[in-house]
Amino acid sequence: MRAPLERVGDEIRRIVLSDFDHIEEVNEHLLFMRGKLFRPTLLLLSSRAGGHEDEDALTLAAVVELVHLATLVHDDAVDHSALRRGLPTVNALWTHQVAVIMGDYLYSRGVSELARIGNLEALAVLANAANEMSVGEMRQLTSYDALDFTEDDYYRLIAAKTASLMSAACEMGAISGAPEYREALATYGHNLGMAFQIADDLLDYTGSEAVTGKPTGHDLRERKVTLPLVSALERVSDIEDREIRSFFTRIDPTDEEIARIVQIVVERGGLEYASDVAARYADRAREALEALPDGPAVTSLFDAVSYAVDRVR
Repeated sequence: MRAPLERVGDEIRRIVLSDFDHIEEVNEHLLFMRGKLFRPTLLLLSSRAGGHEDEDALTLAAVVELVHLATLVHDDAVDHSALRRGLPTVNALWTHQVAVIMGDYLYSRGVSELARIGNLEALAVLANAANEMSVGEMRQLTSYDALDFTEDDYYRLIAAKTASLMSAACEMGAISGAPEYREALATYGHNLGMAFQIADDLLDYTGSEAVTGKPTGHDLRERKVTLPLVSALERVSDIEDREIRSFFTRIDPTDEEIARIVQIVVERGGLEYASDVAARYADRAREALEALPDGPAVTSLFDAVSYAVDRVR
């Protein structure tokens, strides 16, 4: 898959090329710090799941990654994050205004490219995912009492912010090369995205910055409530409940305070519960693939499920 992904990188560069030096400077930084191209990989594999691949699949894969990059740039600006994958964020190197504009630029270039190739079905799928992500971000931003965040609220949030784009990537791949499996691949992508995000949230408690690309404890430092804490809150003692509520009033919590919350979550089974839920979503993703014919692409899609959840082990 390496050679096609290198071509996706070339396609991304072609799409975002600008004759404005300031945009080019930010583009170079973003392309240097991009991740493992997981979503483009899903799209290309989904396109090949039916045994053939449309010539526009590389462009669709590049567009999905551009939208993903745009959401990361905007998220970092909203969260005032200084680092992403161990590198300075756009808002840290430049300004929040530049970050907002660059996120818009990446998204608009992706939409323009879909319009250029005339794939209206893929455009509709991507637009719907982008809308879900925006609504999800607004829900999180306007959730004033983090500890009132329920398990259903959490699932709704990650379905919007993470699973929607993974589902869209798989569905867009199906549109380009395996239309008969469009529904199955969209379902696969949704459940994979849910498992992926839960595993990612677990890594905030268990991982290292080298694995997660962000400082461990970042979510707690930002007072974000994820599934491990949500589930642990149902079993904490009154004293532990007061400790947690006191922690969430801190403007700048210390490493020791974060470590204490992690300890409570571990002792109250929050990590084990979240890991079990991630495994259930992973099983649903695999079940969705059972409708597809055997082949190298489908085997790799199965492997992607293991990659998504095994990062926490």
